[in-house]
Amino acid sequence: MKTLKVLTVVAIVALVGILVSGVLNFGSTSMEDNEIESAVNKSNVIDQAPVRKGYDIGDKATDFNLQNIDEKIVSLKDFNDAEGFIVIFTCNHCPYSVAYEDRIIALDKEFKGQGYPVIAINPNNPESYPEDSFDNMKIRAREKGFTFPYLFDAGQKIYPQYGATKTPHVFLLQKEGADNIVKYIGAIDDNHKDAKAIKNDYLRNAVTDLINGQEIKTTKTVAIGCSIKS
Repeated sequence: MKTLKVLTVVAIVALVGILVSGVLNFGSTSMEDNEIESAVNKSNVIDQAPVRKGYDIGDKATDFNLQNIDEKIVSLKDFNDAEGFIVIFTCNHCPYSVAYEDRIIALDKEFKGQGYPVIAINPNNPESYPEDSFDNMKIRAREKGFTFPYLFDAGQKIYPQYGATKTPHVFLLQKEGADNIVKYIGAIDDNHKDAKAIKNDYLRNAVTDLINGQEIKTTKTVAIGCSIKS
């Protein structure tokens, strides 16, 4: 009987030890799990931070310092006599951009003297499309006789700030004091295939409205073209 009692006591003590150990281990695991969950949650907070989608009408546009095809650095602040800017994200390889080249040249010739020069920016990564390299930009500009700066968005830092997604993609800016305010965003017109078949000349109409001191009738359209290559 004494032996049985001793064994019973030993068994009870062992069981209590196991239970206590389990509780402690459970608590330790729970704390560790909480720390992991907390870290994941913090990571998710960072990952889920609002992503900038670019400018809307009335926003102040970022100036830039980008290299032109003549090797010089160009900024909007360099154009003292400008009333605003026709900023067009475009490139060499995209067939939509190629289709609009003559029209972009015509827009620059028409509006530069009235205070709204064209500033063309190539946003593409040349590693994805070698045709859009800086050297090939020089060749293309010379072949077509570009009358406007053709800038390279090295490191692709500017186009995301503007919210450009296509080539071509237009951002019409107007100077207001020291700021450049976005007045129109979108397409050049409604027919990239045939300039003679245009029904809605969005960009030309928007610039004309600004020059005449009138409200722009259509301030946003959907840009049609090739996606920007990163």
